[in-house]
Amino acid sequence: MSTIPTELFYAPTHVWVRREEQGEVVVGITEHAQDLLGDVVFAELPELGRWVEVAEECAVVESVKAASDIYAPVSGEVIAINEELEDSPELINSDPYGDGWLFRIRLADETDLAELLDAEGYQEGIDAE
Repeated sequence: MSTIPTELFYAPTHVWVRREEQGEVVVGITEHAQDLLGDVVFAELPELGRWVEVAEECAVVESVKAASDIYAPVSGEVIAINEELEDSPELINSDPYGDGWLFRIRLADETDLAELLDAEGYQEGIDAE
């Protein structure tokens, strides 16, 4: 069974969102997603300064099994990417909620967070798969 931290928000596409200070969020893929992918070998992250819209394809995570598109869970400007993933993409597997984060977004609208799932809702989605 995958760990699902209760302090995070979740998209049905297996992406998590952690609210930070001043309208910023950190985005990554869930433990469940990395379990499905298997060993991650590459992460193609969005460019700094890129504007993303909810549900827009903005990154790709590649594993030994497949490549998986990552869709923006919120709208806003990409203000940071996890450069450590360039040399160590396996961080997505070993620490998906910590060092394996993907990118940071400055939110366009805080209400985007209200559209995401809480941990219980995300677990129900996994159970229904």
